[in-house]
Amino acid sequence: MRQVRRIALLVESSRNYGRGLLRGISSYVREHGYWSFFFQPHGLEDGAPVWLGRWEGDGIIARVNDEQMAEVLSAVRVPVVDLRNSVTTAGFPGIGPDNRLVARLAADHFLERGFRQFGFCGMPRGVYRYMDQRRDSFVEILAEAGYVCSAFELSANPRGARGWDNAQDRLARWIARLPKPVAVMACNDDHGIRVLDACQRAEVSVPEEAAVLGVDDDQTLCTLSAPPLSSVNLDVEGIGYAAAELLDRLMGGERPPEKTIELPPRGVVTRQSTDILATDDNEVAMALRFIRERACDGIRVGDVVRHVLISRSSLERRFKAVLGRTPSLEIQRIQMDRAKQLLSETTLSLETVARRSGFGSRNYFSEVFHKSIGLTPGQYRRKYSER
Repeated sequence: MRQVRRIALLVESSRNYGRGLLRGISSYVREHGYWSFFFQPHGLEDGAPVWLGRWEGDGIIARVNDEQMAEVLSAVRVPVVDLRNSVTTAGFPGIGPDNRLVARLAADHFLERGFRQFGFCGMPRGVYRYMDQRRDSFVEILAEAGYVCSAFELSANPRGARGWDNAQDRLARWIARLPKPVAVMACNDDHGIRVLDACQRAEVSVPEEAAVLGVDDDQTLCTLSAPPLSSVNLDVEGIGYAAAELLDRLMGGERPPEKTIELPPRGVVTRQSTDILATDDNEVAMALRFIRERACDGIRVGDVVRHVLISRSSLERRFKAVLGRTPSLEIQRIQMDRAKQLLSETTLSLETVARRSGFGSRNYFSEVFHKSIGLTPGQYRRKYSER
């Protein structure tokens, strides 16, 4: 009989992110055999449990919080996979989201809606390395596009109710000073909810004056807020699955990877907090809404022209002035996003994917997809499909 591995899971179960990691780990184990788990309900900032010092097992998957926890884990002398990647000196192989791609998705989401003023609300620098990566990447990507981004630091744990109100009032004053309309990326959904609250305090309308985007796509938090919060989906279950896969290889004697393994986010889940186009050109706004609603029905530029009742040359000139691309490219972009989603999240045939994403035929779809992405639809599916 195959040896039953004994695995310690030091992952918080109190939050949606941790529960998603656990679901991904569970998926791997169901596919590849039985592991015996040592697990207790765990908070995000909890250290290593007391029992770990006496534990005799085969491997550990953990969200390593600090140097003290890293020292305890090192003393156990079994393979460890780190899912937080905050303690750079720990030396454990890590897996997490690609935070530059997270920032790229956020920037593109706002730029596609015509925003030219930007803000970022994050943790104080140095608290979490991955939060610093999101802020720095967002600022850099916008700078490369010719825009300036104002950054605001907001502690995750203000002291008491008065400390909370003081911090929120300070955040509200920052939002009030930003030029409008403004697009604000928050480092996570927690901060996104606080930005929405601060907008109410500052009497700044969302999304008309301030569009707000979070990270994590915690559906409970995102739909709790008013208006509901748009957010970047990090494919947390995929990260958990990949962590279990890596630990299995390490326990089999494979050498750990030299760099942190970074998985791409799945995309932006758009809710009301960013569902707007920041432009005074009503015809362009009308055309963009029509394209977003009907692109996957196979519409062409002529259909858009008939919908907005202006000439094609005028629409294309004004569209490019607002978004920097033509209506045709915008139709194709929406179709490609839908195709990538269907390829990664379903097992539908390529003919069905082509039809549902608005392309006329499988051959035309494959040609356009390969030219745009650099991969065939089949290669993309194998690379990015859910486990």
